[in-house]
Amino acid sequence: MYIFGYGSLINAASRQLTGQTGAAIPVIAKGLVRYWGKIDDSYIMSPLVVNQGNGEVTGVLLEVSPEELVEFDRREAGYQRVALDASQISSDHAFDNSQPIWVYVTQYHLPPCEHSPIVQSYVDTVLTGCLEISEQFARHFIANTVGWQFPYENDRLSPKYARMAGVSAQHQTWIDALLLECKA
Repeated sequence: MYIFGYGSLINAASRQLTGQTGAAIPVIAKGLVRYWGKIDDSYIMSPLVVNQGNGEVTGVLLEVSPEELVEFDRREAGYQRVALDASQISSDHAFDNSQPIWVYVTQYHLPPCEHSPIVQSYVDTVLTGCLEISEQFARHFIANTVGWQFPYENDRLSPKYARMAGVSAQHQTWIDALLLECKA
């Protein structure tokens, strides 16, 4: 079976903090919209959320065992795991479209605010994962994520995101340039 990872699960080092997966297969999922948001007001930062809608979301298919799925369910507590249809997935890479594909969604979310902003450490983690695939993949991520206008905090000196992993100074420079260009 697969998990469709659309945020920090794109980053190999971050997802390995939770469990082992098969190869990360770059894909685009149609019929989903990715937002900056949070499930409730207890969050100190706003992660990414997806729900069904008229959009397309870059991400990775991660092959997982039933035992590993339990660990990823714990990681994604607060989200609902729902099935995606293989027909929603497009990729230049082969995958077994007879296997179940799961995605963690939330039907309702709150926008980022001053108390739970979008934080740079999370953005760095996700975009480092995107850049592991390609710059074009990262550009698609930026262009197809809703909510960049909400409060944003550069927390690089004191990261709020607990699963920040695999991010180098070189990645940060590249990410800063991409964000400046793509959000302009």
